[in-house]
Amino acid sequence: MPRGHRKRSRHLPDKLKQIRESLSLSQDGMLAKLGLEGEVERSYISAYEVGRLEPPLETLLKYAEIANLCVEVLIRDDATLPRDLPCRTLYHQHRR
Repeated sequence: MPRGHRKRSRHLPDKLKQIRESLSLSQDGMLAKLGLEGEVERSYISAYEVGRLEPPLETLLKYAEIANLCVEVLIRDDATLPRDLPCRTLYHQHRR
C-alpha cells in the first residue's frame, strides 16, 4: 500500500457543524456532549468545523452516535445528512 495521507472528506467539516447546530449546542456544549471535556480544548471543535483538523475516528463515531447516523454518512462526500437531527432511527444512505 502506498504511504502518505489518506484523502480527506470535503464535506465532513460542514456536516460536523450542521450536527452541532441542529442540536442547538455551542462549541463548549458539543465538547461536553462528545465527552471530550478535559481531553481537548473547544478550539478543536472549531478546527474540525473549518477543516483545519480532522477528528480522530473515535470522535467521528461519537458524532455519529449523537446524531444517530452511520459513520459512513459523515465520511462519504456523496452522502448527505438528513434534515432532522438527531435521527429517530439509525440513518444511513446508500451510494447514489
